[in-house]
Amino acid sequence: MKKLVFTFAFVCVSTLGFSQEAAKPAVDEAFKKECLAVIEASGSGNMLNSYRDQIVGQVAEEKRAAFIVEFDALMKKVNEKTAEVYMQVYTKEDIKAMKAFYNSPVGKKMKDKAGEVNQKSQESMMDIQTDLQALMMKYMQ
Repeated sequence: MKKLVFTFAFVCVSTLGFSQEAAKPAVDEAFKKECLAVIEASGSGNMLNSYRDQIVGQVAEEKRAAFIVEFDALMKKVNEKTAEVYMQVYTKEDIKAMKAFYNSPVGKKMKDKAGEVNQKSQESMMDIQTDLQALMMKYMQ
């Protein structure tokens, strides 16, 4: 009988121990919303839309609308994860300062020009990629 009670107690304790998930820290939804606003204000959404526009041409015409819906849903997840990283790295004061910057005239200009800067940066890197490949080949032999 004693063994039966101990066995039952062990099973109950084991079950309770395994059934509990690791406690997740509470998410400050207001802070997360501010982080998402900074991400949007920074123009990263414009860059993602630019990327989407580049690859949507490779999708069959009849599938484009569905692709865009799924792509946008995936990008929402990307922004959510990025906001979580911001919450870990930056303070609330940092986020407020970033938001103020991106809402300033120069911040808005930076957002508006982000796609153009990104495109021109990619083009200028094409020349350097050839040099980088040659350098890698030189030292990998």
